[in-house]
Parts: sequence; C-alpha cells; structure tokens
Amino acid sequence: MKPKINSTSFGSITVKGKNFEYDILIRLDGQVEKRRKKLSKKLYGTSHKLSLAEAKYIYEKGAEKLIMGTGQTGYVELSKKAKKFFEENDIKTKLLPTPEAIKLWNKSKGKTIAMFHVTC
Repeated sequence: MKPKINSTSFGSITVKGKNFEYDILIRLDGQVEKRRKKLSKKLYGTSHKLSLAEAKYIYEKGAEKLIMGTGQTGYVELSKKAKKFFEENDIKTKLLPTPEAIKLWNKSKGKTIAMFHVTC
C-alpha cells in the first residue's frame, strides 16, 4: 500500500507520521528506504545529478512511473544515461520540486515508485 507523505521541510520528510532526515525512496510495496546517493556522488561529485548506477538501484520491475522530488528548490536532475535507462524500461518520470512532488505522490495511482531529495 502506498504510504501518505504528511509534509516536508528543508532537511526532512514525514511519511505516515514518521520523520526521515535524509533522502528517501518509496518502493512499489510502500517500503521507505534511504536513498543511496553515493552511487551518484562518486561519479559526479554531487548527489544533484542522478547517475546510471543510482537509476538502476531505484528501478523496480513492474513500476510504470517514477516521481522524483528534486529538492526544496528543485536542484536534482537525471543524467542523460539515467534518463535513457528509465525510457528504455518504460518508466515515465516526473521531476518536480519536493513539495510539489509530494502532492503528486499523494494523488497518484498505479504502479509508482518515488525518490525524494530533502535539501536544496
């Protein structure tokens, strides 16, 4: 079941009443886990550009859509290779600043996964 996101502020996100002070992924089964941003940071020197390795980690077979919260002011972007990977796997991606992405997540239906960046 898809968990409801209650709120976000700089540096945190609250899901089903539980506060997380780090970037998160939400899986198809509703499980919340810590984002593995080091997969991107070691390649680009920042976690603001999503690498192919991180895209492959985020990907989940059966998912049809990925909602990405790109940060409070929208700094995170997909690398060209990550974008191509999601396209090749028929995953529709929607990148929005995290507060807007949360609204979309809470209204979304279907087989959706998500990544939320909580700073910047």
